[in-house]
Amino acid sequence: NALDDLGFQAPTPIQAQSFGPIMAGNDVLGIAQTGTGKTLAYLMPLIRQWQFQQKKTVSMLIIVPTKELVVQVEEEFKEIAKYSSLRAVGVYGGPSIKTQAADIAKGTDVVIGTPGRVNDLLLHGTINPRQVKKLVIDEVDQLLNLGFRKDLMHLLDVLPEKRQTLMFSATMTADVETIIASYMQRVVRVDAAEVGATAEGIEQRLYEAQNFYTKLNLLKHLLHSDESMQRVLVFAGGKR
Repeated sequence: NALDDLGFQAPTPIQAQSFGPIMAGNDVLGIAQTGTGKTLAYLMPLIRQWQFQQKKTVSMLIIVPTKELVVQVEEEFKEIAKYSSLRAVGVYGGPSIKTQAADIAKGTDVVIGTPGRVNDLLLHGTINPRQVKKLVIDEVDQLLNLGFRKDLMHLLDVLPEKRQTLMFSATMTADVETIIASYMQRVVRVDAAEVGATAEGIEQRLYEAQNFYTKLNLLKHLLHSDESMQRVLVFAGGKR
């Protein structure tokens, strides 16, 4: 019913390929780019499995790199689970941890959060690691790039070994392979697209610029003159 409400008629490749292995209880590594529907690729089978669980404790953790992704995944969860009794809470640094802990204590099945805040909630006893049966690590390559390695390793160490782990990444790196070898079992790999490929429907343009200042002036020009650039993300080589 929720899928009908959203107007979905056919699954994307990552959704179609992930559903069976996740339902079978396997650990899954999904290689998929942003915009391919990977959030629903793990939410749909996990929500399906949840019909058979009665306990009202945090049994599933979904780890993402940023506050914005927490909000996005929480919204998608609410849309796809609206005809069920499942409850999800999003957590991230900034807001009061006491407020978030009190919200979880009301009765929560799923916690969606950034690694640091989830670890804090585990440390405070708000989340009982022994109750966690499902762990989803989304955008794992970005988590590592943003410096969350220590938090991620701690999380993987404190959770029970007997769990289902689902990991999604846009790229396959040596660091990702190390995590798979150390913390995942019976891994089924799902390649929804060639690693590094662009999601369908995205147009790419290349502007050759001589140096930094040329690039900066070109960017200013494009932002002021190109009417299609109403919402823009600018990526840089480093924080500075």
